[in-house]
Amino acid sequence: MRAPYPQTAAPRELDPWDGVLLVDKPAGCTSHDVVHAIRRTFGLRKVGHGGTLDPMATGLLVILLSRGTRLSDQIMGADKVYEGAMHLGVTTSTEDVDGATLATTACDHVTHTALAAEMQKWMGDVQQTPPMVSAIKKNGVPLYKLARRGQEVAREPRWLHIFEFALLDFAPPLARFRLHCTKGTYVRTLCADIGRALGCGAFLEQLRRTRSGELRLADAVALDALLHLKPDDVLPHIIPLHQFGKQLPEPTHARAS
Repeated sequence: MRAPYPQTAAPRELDPWDGVLLVDKPAGCTSHDVVHAIRRTFGLRKVGHGGTLDPMATGLLVILLSRGTRLSDQIMGADKVYEGAMHLGVTTSTEDVDGATLATTACDHVTHTALAAEMQKWMGDVQQTPPMVSAIKKNGVPLYKLARRGQEVAREPRWLHIFEFALLDFAPPLARFRLHCTKGTYVRTLCADIGRALGCGAFLEQLRRTRSGELRLADAVALDALLHLKPDDVLPHIIPLHQFGKQLPEPTHARAS
């Protein structure tokens, strides 16, 4: 008699913690800090995020819980929308407000029309050279580590696409903007390049992410409020995996016992 075919284990049913959590990240902490705090507070083994925000930036941080970590590539690959402010007339070592001041230049000659025109030059398919203060690696070493040693190396420009770059308000030296762009866009470098083109320098003073793909900041929970919730009160905020329309391979058990 022919031996029966081996029986495969039935797929594990989804746990209520398998999914996506939208968090409103405050300034001053890293994306890893947020991941660590959620993992520790709610006893989860697998927590990730769907696209980092710099410490100075606030807004939508997409947190991936348990089996939701399998959505990482899908979430990270989505377009992003930001609102922010660039500060004209000053350049910094990191191209944002956290860096040391390198130079100060008068920006009185910059008009609303001139700035808006320069911003429009970045619309569509464009190339951007990543900053030295970034996690991109050169020969296995992150660029920010080389920057800390005072080293600067050649970086290959990268293609990106900008769908919208709107000047919302101009009150020199500050200019508020809205930006809709593809993943991997360095907004602080965009501000620095615009300041350079205008002959006065600029840095990114504020940045707030309002959308990632179809996920919106309006549906996010402030981090401090989230960390004070009881576990059962977190569950209504978790977006289940079936809403992302993707079949996920069976992972190992993700929730701490």
